[in-house]
Amino acid sequence: MLAEFNQVIDYIEDHLQDNISAKTIETITGTSDYHFRRMFSFLTGMPLNEYIRNRRLSMANQDLLLGEKVIDVAFKYRYQSADGFSKAFQDWSGFRPSDISKNKKQKFFPKLEFSFRIQGGISMEFHIEEKEPFRLIGVAKRVSMQFEGQNSDIIQLAQSISDEQKKEMHKLGNLYPHQVINASYNFDEQRFDEKSSLDHLIGFLSTKESSRPDLTQISVDRHLWAIFPVTGEFPSELQKTWARIFSEWLPASRYELVEAPEISFTKYDDDSTIKYSEIWIAVREKMVR
Repeated sequence: MLAEFNQVIDYIEDHLQDNISAKTIETITGTSDYHFRRMFSFLTGMPLNEYIRNRRLSMANQDLLLGEKVIDVAFKYRYQSADGFSKAFQDWSGFRPSDISKNKKQKFFPKLEFSFRIQGGISMEFHIEEKEPFRLIGVAKRVSMQFEGQNSDIIQLAQSISDEQKKEMHKLGNLYPHQVINASYNFDEQRFDEKSSLDHLIGFLSTKESSRPDLTQISVDRHLWAIFPVTGEFPSELQKTWARIFSEWLPASRYELVEAPEISFTKYDDDSTIKYSEIWIAVREKMVR
């Protein structure tokens, strides 16, 4: 997997001025484009599209230093207009493209390289379970993708849930774990013109439907689910397990991600900081490509 990731980085580097093909990435990695993008995000702390955008803007900075025109550089790195490029460049660097050649301003974003490090050696409990189709029913919001700290958008979402919504969700939540879950889905990691985002839902699993227009209902197909029980200091142990799933378990397993909500929940039975949680990710056996 390490070699394939570096091959993708080399492919991207060779095509910063061209279209970067999801099909080619699938061929290089032997996994789906979705699986690779989710893995990349977790391992690097940034979405793939952000990495590509940053590399293009870094190379654009070098070209501007050499005296190339802003409009030529914009089109070279696949922007539709000089204005769109100028805004993206200023957001990234803090200064305008037109300032580069005059003031010799520079900002650099280096090429990424995946390197080997010894890890693992700690057992990881999980099981694979096929689940019939179900619904996620809850309150949802489009939020920015964030890899560190608490996401203020998700905190605001939780605080916005009314007593009536809570009552309805509890009534409909007839599937395990019969309690509040968090689900993330619709990961938007392919757009180069804006910050990556996702949909986040706080709610319950159900076979029922709600008639309330202020509740979101997401249908989830039948899938295999890799389920990871987590017992330990909350939230640090849960966060560590998420990281280990992507850095250790997925690369070594015979499974790859499928496009479905990523689900977690935590049991708050007492005031102790030691909590029981579960993480669910939908998977399939890796295909020979």
